[in-house]
Amino acid sequence: MASTPEQDEHKRSERAQQVALFRYQLICPALDPGLSSKARGKVVRAIADRTHAGPFGGQHRYSRDTLDRWIRRYRTGGFEALTPSTRQPGSRIDTAVLELAVALKRENPARTAAQVARILRSSSGYSPSESTLLRLFHRRQLMGPAIGASPVFGRYEADAPNERWVGDALHGPKVGGRKSYLFAFLDDHSRLVTGYRFGFAEDVVRLAAALEPALASRGVPAACYVDNGSAYVDSWLLRACAKLGIRLIHATPHRPQGKGKIERFFRTVRDQFLVEVTDTSAADLAARGISGAAALLELNALF
Repeated sequence: MASTPEQDEHKRSERAQQVALFRYQLICPALDPGLSSKARGKVVRAIADRTHAGPFGGQHRYSRDTLDRWIRRYRTGGFEALTPSTRQPGSRIDTAVLELAVALKRENPARTAAQVARILRSSSGYSPSESTLLRLFHRRQLMGPAIGASPVFGRYEADAPNERWVGDALHGPKVGGRKSYLFAFLDDHSRLVTGYRFGFAEDVVRLAAALEPALASRGVPAACYVDNGSAYVDSWLLRACAKLGIRLIHATPHRPQGKGKIERFFRTVRDQFLVEVTDTSAADLAARGISGAAALLELNALF
């Protein structure tokens, strides 16, 4: 069954939102207002030097000019400015022009898309856009990895309240035979616990139950530092942070720098709160005449 024009437009709009979200995640480390121009340049170069998994599959690399353009767009128009146009594509580019671009790149692999575009314009009077050429070179596997790139690390100390929150989850007691989890967010500067909530699952719904009241009562942080658990990479959280202008920073696997404060808080929770809380079974709750949901509310109230 053929799709309607409205359905096609909806699909294009959804894909455009996914692209905008991908672009935001890519440039997020460079949006830190505390970075100097030199430090930001290092961050952008590091992003440009790496290969990234695209929003619809495949491995892609992006030039510094492209990344800088996306950063300017975000600063000017916010998340929506990163959304590509949903208009239907026009006529296709002449295959001969694309093959000539590929030949020029193979002739001298050091040539950038901008250089290839200049050669095409001078020889034939026309060239596809640089982004089109970059996509073409990636598809043909003509973009090799950068040599000698070194990792770039951000700061791990916030200078003021709401500059950065740190979020994580802790395994809690069994309530009515069901595992519970504590989601918490802590201000990196003041050590204030801005939001917390026990829930029955380690998912984005329970994460939101802790985060939304924190945003309402404590304001919007400039950045949020979290791990790579499924709840923290969920599209809801990514889109919410992008809309609110929160830089969502995911910790590098096996590099726990920056999470020491919330780990210390969780140790206090274990030593001074959970040590007094015993696991309960469904039979225990039945004997008390309360449901699992009521017992969970009681746990949150005690905390």
